[in-house]
This record gives sequence, structure tokens and C-alpha cells, in this order.
Amino acid sequence: MPPFRYVQAVRFGDVDHAGIVYYPRFFHYCHVAFEELFGASGYRHLLDERKIGFPAVHVEFDFSTPLRFGDTIEVSITTATLGRSSVTFAYEVTRVEDRAACARARVTVVAIDMRSFSPLPIPDDLRALFQGLDSG
Repeated sequence: MPPFRYVQAVRFGDVDHAGIVYYPRFFHYCHVAFEELFGASGYRHLLDERKIGFPAVHVEFDFSTPLRFGDTIEVSITTATLGRSSVTFAYEVTRVEDRAACARARVTVVAIDMRSFSPLPIPDDLRALFQGLDSG
């Protein structure tokens, strides 16, 4: 399976006084793409019904090209490493208009039981989803 891809517009509220996307917004873009990976109600279903969460425990970001209000971005997700309870996702943020690479990130999350906030093994169905995210 190729990387998961999510496309969205850069909104007015995403930019700072310099007219470029304020760097914490990139974290938000990646998290929105992560939520979308699970489908329309999938992530909420994981949290509310299955009581499984994936909090971030480590984040690395590199920024290379600024984004501005009105740009369209594509956030792609691949699985970099997959452990028993943790997974590291690699994110690439690209400006759609000219395919410029804007940012790269690695985010490690841990599967937890939402009732106790203790780690749990990644369930088989989610493990299969994450294993399927390769660079194409």
C-alpha cells in the first residue's frame, strides 16, 4: 500500500505576522492527517469505543520551504518503525502547486488504554494498517 495522503488548504489563521505558516501549525497538519488515516469516524471510534489512544512521545521536525495563506498542501504518512506498542510515522508536507518539499517530520506514538493511560500492544487490525504504509 502506498503512503496515506491528505490534502488541505493553508488557512488565513495558519499564518503569522510574517505571512508564512507559523511552525506549530505543521504539527497540527500532521495530526489532522493522522486522524484522517482512520477514516470518517475511525479515530473517534478508537478513542471513545475501543478506548485506544496514540499520544505522541517523540517528535522531530525539519522545515525547508515556507507556506503562505492560499497554498494547498499534501501531507503524506509512511511507517518508519513499528514496535510492539509504539510506531514512528514519517510525514512529508509538500506544497501541491509546485511540489515543493516544505517539511519533514518523524512522530513516535504509543498505543495506550484510554482508561488507564498504560501502554498496550498495537491491535492486529491497526498493525496491519500501519504495516501497509510504505513509501510506494
